[in-house]
Amino acid sequence: MDKIRIIGGTPLVGSIPISGAKNAALPLMTAALLTDEKLVLSNVPYLADIVTMANLLAQHGVSLSLPQGKGRSMSLDASNINNLTAPYEVVRTMRASVLVLGPLLARFGAAKVSLPGGCAIGTRPIDLHLKALEAMGAEIDLQDGYIHAKVASRLKGAVINFEKISVGATENILMAACLAEGKTVLHNAACEPEICDLAYCLQAMGAEIQGIGTDTITVTGVEALHGAHHTVIADRIEAGSFAAAAAITGGDVELLGARAEHMTAVIEKFEAAGISVSETARGLRVKCEGRIQGIDIMTAPYPGFPTDMQAQMMALLSVADGASMVTETIFENRYMHVPELTRMGANIVVHGSSAMIRGAGKLRGAEVMATDLRASVSLVIAALAAEGETLIHRVYHLDRGYERLEEKLGLCGANIERITSRQSIKTEAA
Repeated sequence: MDKIRIIGGTPLVGSIPISGAKNAALPLMTAALLTDEKLVLSNVPYLADIVTMANLLAQHGVSLSLPQGKGRSMSLDASNINNLTAPYEVVRTMRASVLVLGPLLARFGAAKVSLPGGCAIGTRPIDLHLKALEAMGAEIDLQDGYIHAKVASRLKGAVINFEKISVGATENILMAACLAEGKTVLHNAACEPEICDLAYCLQAMGAEIQGIGTDTITVTGVEALHGAHHTVIADRIEAGSFAAAAAITGGDVELLGARAEHMTAVIEKFEAAGISVSETARGLRVKCEGRIQGIDIMTAPYPGFPTDMQAQMMALLSVADGASMVTETIFENRYMHVPELTRMGANIVVHGSSAMIRGAGKLRGAEVMATDLRASVSLVIAALAAEGETLIHRVYHLDRGYERLEEKLGLCGANIERITSRQSIKTEAA
């Protein structure tokens, strides 16, 4: 397995282009299943999860191209779907694969989808997806690890009251409702920017959607959707991650393409910690000249502080002046990065859903192991500020969500390199 080696202590200075949002691109790719015309997506990041979704769609019969060229354009043509099964061997590696369920069921009246996998950061049941589809007239049966779904003719519009806010369930039902008969109202819907991006794309494809960006979305079903060209929004989590990297090193970095309106809660916490974040003509500038101050953070659904930024902020606060408290309210098992950060000298004590961080002042390089996507980048952030060398194992997690990470950080002065498995073997042999 590949590793990443980092020699810490160099302030990051320069500019970093922010890639298209993985969490927007994945549902947008599945939206191609809703039409027999071509959907073209621009600004698609080239990531492991994007390749996994492309493989899944290809086995359904979608003709597509992987992100390539200027603007990372991807063309998807679902005019010849010949398979309604999403198999375990593909779905098990990525939970977003379940997003093919709604579109397949809405357009073809049937789907067989393996129960999903992904990062082991906590229970993320798909009950909300299934209950909503049943309310729309679908027959759902779980057999041998697969969701078997069918509907006699078309899905029917319904009033859906989600018991809890769920990004995935909102996306799945939003897409299904576009081809349902009548009106569907989603109450307690998630309102993340990635969902808005999906809704705007669906509108460009001919969907009738109201309430975009609110917790109540109304969809009036249409007979068919058509093709469209849509540009994926910038990745707010990638932008926040690089902002944390700039801040922990005492750097000055411009994040090209980052959008402040998508990062309000994160920016507020950066500023509370004494980190300057300002808008520029090209994105956001992050600058940290003094000591980082301890703050308290509680994760919450958007527009609250994102759970996907919790690990990165914990790394940042591990060198802050004073104590900080981080409380995780979304996932019950998202502190797996804590033991690895403590190996680097961080002073963190976990009590249930909360973690107390007492600023250690200095971190030390160490061998650490990535456990999930955001935990991986938290170790990179810590390593950039640590004294000496850090070797991060299992960096395949990083490849799921961060495009050209070593290149982007290296261009801003980071002493970072990837050690491939072959290089590692040669080094050990020597």
